[in-house]
Amino acid sequence: MKWSYRGLIAVTTLVVTSFSLSGVHAEAYRKHAVVSQQGDASDIGRDAMRSGGNAVDAAVATAFALAVTHPAAGNLGGGGFLVAFDASSGKVFTFDFRETAPSGSTPTMYLTPEGKLKPGHRAGPRAAGVPGTVRGLALAHKRLGSRPWADLVRPAAKLARDGFVISGTLARGLNAQLFDPQKVDRADVPEDLGANADRLAHFEASVKAYRHPEGRPWREGDRLIQTDLANTLDRIAANGPDEFYQGETAKLIVAHNEKLGGLITAADLAAYQAVERNPIHGQFRGFDIYGMGPPASGGILMMQMLNILERFDLAADGPKHPRTLHRITEAMRRGFFTRATEIADPDRVEVPIEKLISKAYADKLAASIGEKAIPSAELAPFRIEHPEGTDTTHLSTIDGKGNAVALTYTLEEGYGCKSVVAGAGFLLNNEMGDFNLRPGYTDALGRIGTKANLIEPGKRMLSSQTPTIVLKNGKVRLVTGSPGGRTIPNTTIWVVLNTLEFKLSPREAVDAPRTHHPWFPDVIALEGKSWPEETLNALRERGHRLKTGGIQGDAHSIMVDLDSGVIHAEADSRRKTSRSSGD
Repeated sequence: MKWSYRGLIAVTTLVVTSFSLSGVHAEAYRKHAVVSQQGDASDIGRDAMRSGGNAVDAAVATAFALAVTHPAAGNLGGGGFLVAFDASSGKVFTFDFRETAPSGSTPTMYLTPEGKLKPGHRAGPRAAGVPGTVRGLALAHKRLGSRPWADLVRPAAKLARDGFVISGTLARGLNAQLFDPQKVDRADVPEDLGANADRLAHFEASVKAYRHPEGRPWREGDRLIQTDLANTLDRIAANGPDEFYQGETAKLIVAHNEKLGGLITAADLAAYQAVERNPIHGQFRGFDIYGMGPPASGGILMMQMLNILERFDLAADGPKHPRTLHRITEAMRRGFFTRATEIADPDRVEVPIEKLISKAYADKLAASIGEKAIPSAELAPFRIEHPEGTDTTHLSTIDGKGNAVALTYTLEEGYGCKSVVAGAGFLLNNEMGDFNLRPGYTDALGRIGTKANLIEPGKRMLSSQTPTIVLKNGKVRLVTGSPGGRTIPNTTIWVVLNTLEFKLSPREAVDAPRTHHPWFPDVIALEGKSWPEETLNALRERGHRLKTGGIQGDAHSIMVDLDSGVIHAEADSRRKTSRSSGD
């Protein structure tokens, strides 16, 4: 689990403890806390609770603020999922605001006559699904919020209008999108990002929204002002979510799509609805685990993998023992096979949820795990879908009454389809790429064309998002989730295991290295390069193929000490811009 913090910490009088590891601060609070990718956004969520709001109010306010301060993933033009615990009723509520395919979309819309992928599935409005974020936040607020809607949106509008001081990370990200890396100082534009073929620089409205007023590269400490976005947020604050789907903002979205070849129509926007769904619920070691159901795959994967792993005494060996890593990998392999073959939009495809998360089904899966790796090809004759983008973002909140929220939302790839809606100031998603784009086609890269996740008008694309809440005797123990595309469920399960099974401290649970196995490619990815050679050799002897390096996820997490009541809001040291805020 992880929580994001920025470099300067807003210290409050009620902070119990504070410590730092790898330059990232963590705080322990007595009353309430928010942890997100960016400090100004976390502060806005904290202020919502200071003014009498609850955890849902804080999540809504933080999410709107991240649309201003974290443009790579925070959004109005994307979608996601929210899991909320209501302490007064003891119930968990889940809200699905995943994007949907426009009415004019078809299963082969991104294919040439020869059946190959053509441009348009990654960049530009044609890559965008109908956005769900505003409707989703509004539905959660209507069901569980307490503060007036306008009070939660206006702080984000003010932040966009007045501007905020950008981090070095955001400066480099924007420069990579706006400038040719060969024509500016390499310190300003990272070469690996600047080489992307589809960038903000290719869209006039995007350049207008994000360029520096002087036309130069951005630098850490500059102030980013977004007037068009501020005006959009002001309209949403004043007129509610209908403004986005049927008002002036909707007109701007439709005009933008018509001009640049997108498919989203006025009718698509007017018809979009967020959905309240039943949570995925199960138990692990006496804890109640709650997650998001389909079209998010993470809740089912989390529960299925925990059910499998409950059959083993992982704690006896410890989290880094080769036998533990082998067993977790085999659980991941089976979970991702389930993802590829069983999970899709439940309004269009029958998903056997009860079977997939049952203890009896886990018994069968666990019984197939021996001392050697089982090649993924032996589970099924075809491979899973193409990789998802990794620029999702996650936030967690908890209030003084014990209510909590885990919220994950995204534009898909970093900066979505790279195209800002002219006059509205926000980016559209490129989530259409999360459908299976080539019906009936499967290749060695992991792309499949199975029917369950093919494009259909109005359908929601499959997601890996895994917002998770863990309870013990009706009280919040853990709130977590992560960005990271298909690595999201496996990042989240490591946070859960580190906390509940291996009983690591909150800081250790966040910082511990993670692993990922997606069924296909049939390779374990081990985060970082510090794994002992004897561990790697032991895994190879069990038949596993390995790769090491990189970082995995950004799990902004809250852990509650159930004995003392202290709230630990943990920043992930993998990302330096995130921060918690609370009292």
